[in-house]
This record gives sequence, C-alpha cells and structure tokens, in this order.
Amino acid sequence: MEYLIGLAFAAGIFLILCDLYRVPFVRTSAAYDRLARRQVEKTSSLDIWLKGLAVWISKRVKLSGYRKMQLQGDLTSAGINLSPEMHIANALVQSLLVALTAVPLYFILPVLSPVMLLAAVYMYFRASKGVAEKIKEKRRKIEYELPRFVSHIDKTPKHNRDVLNIIDTYKENAGEEMAQELEITAADMRSGNYEAALTRLESRVGSSMLSDTTRGLIGVLRGDETDAYWSNLALKFADYQRQLLKAEAQKVPNRVKRLSMCLLGCFLAMYLVVIVIQIIVSLGGIMSL
Repeated sequence: MEYLIGLAFAAGIFLILCDLYRVPFVRTSAAYDRLARRQVEKTSSLDIWLKGLAVWISKRVKLSGYRKMQLQGDLTSAGINLSPEMHIANALVQSLLVALTAVPLYFILPVLSPVMLLAAVYMYFRASKGVAEKIKEKRRKIEYELPRFVSHIDKTPKHNRDVLNIIDTYKENAGEEMAQELEITAADMRSGNYEAALTRLESRVGSSMLSDTTRGLIGVLRGDETDAYWSNLALKFADYQRQLLKAEAQKVPNRVKRLSMCLLGCFLAMYLVVIVIQIIVSLGGIMSL
C-alpha cells in the first residue's frame, strides 16, 4: 500500500509540473524529432521526453562568458556536437532520473532515500566532468601515435615540403582520433592560412608533444632547415613511446599473477569438493554398518 501511495504521489506531482510548464505531449515531440532528423524509424518515447526536458532546462541555464567559452572549446575538442547549456541540461536530467527514485523509496525503505540523492549528485558531477575525461583519452591516443607521424615527417621534407600533402598522405593510415584532427586541419588549410590552421590544431588538442610537431611544420612552411629538428624529435618521441610500452609491460605481471591465483583457487576448490564428497560417502558407508 505504501508503495502504491508513493507511486501515485510521484505521478501526481509529475503531471502537475508538466501542465504547469506546458511540457508537450510525447507524440508531438516525436513528430518534431522525426521531422527534424527526416527519419522514418521511431524513437523511444522516453528518449523523446527526456530530450524535450533537457531542451527546456537548457533554455534556463545561465553560464558566464568565460565558462561558456571554455566549455564550448572542450565540447568541440571532444567531438560532442552540443551547446554548453545543453550539455549541462543533459547532466541535470540524468541526475534527476536517479533523484526521482528517492520518492518511492522514502515510503518503502526510508534509509535508501538519502543514498539515491547522493548518487544523483555524484552522477551530475561525473556527467559534467565527462568531457574532460574524453579530451584526456583523445589526447592520450593522439600522443601515442605522434612518434609514427613524426617519423613519417622526418622522411618527407627532404624531397617534399608541401605540408598539406604530408598531412593528406598520413591521415589515410592514421588512427581515428588522429585522422579526425588531421582532416579538420587539412580542410582548414585549404580554406585559409596554413600557419593559422596548424595553430588551431595545437590549441584544440592541447598537447605539448603536438606543439613541438606543429612548430616544426610551421618551420617547414617558412622554408627553414628542419632536418636536424625532425631527427631529434623522432628520437625523443621514440623514447617516449618505449617508456609507454614499458609501463604497459609492467602491468602485465600483476594481471597474470591475479589470474594465476584465481586459477589455483579453482583447482584447489575442485580437489576439495572431490575430497569432501568422498569423505561423506565413506561416512555414509560406515554409518550403514
């Protein structure tokens, strides 16, 4: 009974708020969404409603000029095609869904209600910081590939100083993150200034290793003698890559040790089960005598 009362109370508050703030019906939102995307397949009603709620919240989110500019740059670097306000609204909607479960839990298990509220706060901060984590992971993958890119450049300027051609040649075999950034840079170079495009590439990724690379490419554009620079940079990056591989290799023994212990535990459990069964059978035979 308390569970039903909690659900009815939550549903009533929800309907009152929807009517008060004139939230559109799900069918209306779905029709607008299909028309905007020009798609035939249907979208989940829950997704449509949550998207509409996030849009409504985003119109009421106020960010300072610096915060908005910084978050917009982070979203662009992470490849997320959302406005800063919409990103904050999505994080609020996710945490709100978790927080709403605290209402029925208050009537069933009051002890868990504060736990769900704390979980909602945690999910909000985690979702809002998800952009920084994606940027960090993207930067790590690009830096891991930079030694190969620099090695490619080291062999090219001796007979070809066309930076755009160097980028176009390499991006065909580059990783996903690196190829995406090089594609943007190549398009930027074709439509504008080469040095400005390389500078924007450096600012998007925010990597010191990439800064050294773009500095060398700008030197190639200016006609500087960069053979020694690329040779030294290739050696430096190769040493960095060896350190990364060494760090990864050091993690393997610990993983193997954990797996070996699990395997040993399985073997011991198997033998113990057989021994226990045999003991029980022997005791049963003795008792029957």
